[in-house]
Amino acid sequence: MIDLYYWPTPNGHKITLFLEEAGLPYTIKPVDIGKGAQFEPAYLAISPNNKMPAIVDHEPVDGGGPLSVFESGAILVYLAGKTGKFIPEDPRGKVACLEWLFWQMGGLGPMTGQYGHFHVYAPEKIPYAMERYRKEVERLLDVLDRHLKDRAFITGDDYTIADMACYPWVDPYSKAPFDLQPFAEVRRWRAAIAARPGTQRAYALEKEVNRNAGQPMSDEEKKILFGQGARKG
Repeated sequence: MIDLYYWPTPNGHKITLFLEEAGLPYTIKPVDIGKGAQFEPAYLAISPNNKMPAIVDHEPVDGGGPLSVFESGAILVYLAGKTGKFIPEDPRGKVACLEWLFWQMGGLGPMTGQYGHFHVYAPEKIPYAMERYRKEVERLLDVLDRHLKDRAFITGDDYTIADMACYPWVDPYSKAPFDLQPFAEVRRWRAAIAARPGTQRAYALEKEVNRNAGQPMSDEEKKILFGQGARKG
């Protein structure tokens, strides 16, 4: 059994996408990031960067005690290794899969997150920042769009953890929708993933876990999420 410490965000969706596709038994442990649950000592013991998601695998492949994993990319790699699913077996395919996984972790996710912050959550409109991150997300989507030409999924014919990582970060902000019209291959790829039963089951968890999903954040929630600095002492 796997304990999934989860809240319905793009990074959280990555892991439910995998678990639903793989059919692994798991239990959701909600981490209400708007209330600061990610800073509780018990959670920091498994996710020291106070971010979500994280997992605890009570049946790791080495047969030892429970194993915790934090960082969504690391979790996907761990789960793919545990199950032998959703990662290519051949060395070149595996390299390509990991390249695009880390491309998402280092580029698409952070840049789209900043786009969302300055378009949706920032207390004041900063045109330079809004334009800066819009252009960078547009550039990244163009990179993905060009790569997907003549490929069903990111590494070819098979759906992998690279797709699971990237999919939730394509146009995730309903209050600041991104123009996907220029990116025909991304739209085709995105629609194919959205139609998968595993994707639909994963996203159905959003309202089950957070009944207020999609509602505006309070000032207190924004302070918790965006106001943290280094701890003193």
